Amino acid sequence: MIEEEFSTGNSFVHRLDPRVKIISAVLFSVVVAVSDNFAALLSALTVSLFLIVLTKLSIRKVLYRLLLVNGLILFLWLFLPFTYKGEALFNIGPLVGTREGVLFAGRITIKCNTILLAMIALLSTTPIFSLGHAMSRLYCPDKLVYLFLFTYRYVHVIFLEYRKLINAMKIRGFVPRTNIHTYRSYAYLVGMLLVRSYDRAERIYKAMLCRGFSGRYYTMNRFSIKAGDIFYLSMMLIVIFGLVIFQWIATA
Repeated sequence: MIEEEFSTGNSFVHRLDPRVKIISAVLFSVVVAVSDNFAALLSALTVSLFLIVLTKLSIRKVLYRLLLVNGLILFLWLFLPFTYKGEALFNIGPLVGTREGVLFAGRITIKCNTILLAMIALLSTTPIFSLGHAMSRLYCPDKLVYLFLFTYRYVHVIFLEYRKLINAMKIRGFVPRTNIHTYRSYAYLVGMLLVRSYDRAERIYKAMLCRGFSGRYYTMNRFSIKAGDIFYLSMMLIVIFGLVIFQWIATA
């Protein structure tokens, strides 16, 4: 099963109601995603960093996750400054980097890191099943909630099936190469994985029906809003409103 390294802790953020964390994370991420003013984005990044400090998470593990995402963002920096039309800022041989391209890449970088830090601080500090139950309490569609929970529960099972199929191919002397036989073998692998996954899903569903499943997922967990939740949500709403004002002033 997927490890939840950040879900255990006793910080202020860990103790917040999962519903409050989901609401604030979604609103904050949407506002950051649609903002293009650097003052607003840098302010939002400061808020995300502050939330990370409140969670008391391992900085090394947080930086590792940031490194994975920024590895992809690096490719944007290799292309955007040279493909975005605008005022010439620098030259690398025949390539001309534009000021607008650099600013655009900078906005994307700040947005991605800000949203990722906020998600780590707010969602990764909540157990997956608590997130699912909170989504249900927030009236998310039941099918979406069940898909979320069962994907988490059985993704490792699908991975084990994949490992079995790969080992079976190796035992039969399969060596990957750049030829039609290799591509066909991988296509068969994907097809067989889908068939086995479907078969496993059918058996799980029938087992649930035998145990009285009627389309409703019940839980003994009960969430309650405390004073700390109200204070946190109030502060986050003020921050989000402030970011909206920043953006409105910049575009006025």
